[in-house]
Amino acid sequence: MKIQILGTGCPKCEKLAANAKKAADNLGLNYEMEKVTELNQIMEFGVMSTPALAVDGKVLVVGKVPNPAELEKLLG
Repeated sequence: MKIQILGTGCPKCEKLAANAKKAADNLGLNYEMEKVTELNQIMEFGVMSTPALAVDGKVLVVGKVPNPAELEKLLG
């Protein structure tokens, strides 16, 4: 599983990354996490508002920071 955090590195982006890592670890997933910080790459996902989270190239969250429990539901 490839988890991608789309954002420029702002505090919300960092919080989303931390929450996603915690959720994936809680679920015992085998995953790779990547931070996508280049605006052109973020726009290729069709994302106009950050932070955003994509899994295996599919955008699941845009413009908000779900808590780890909410992310577990999305990742599970």
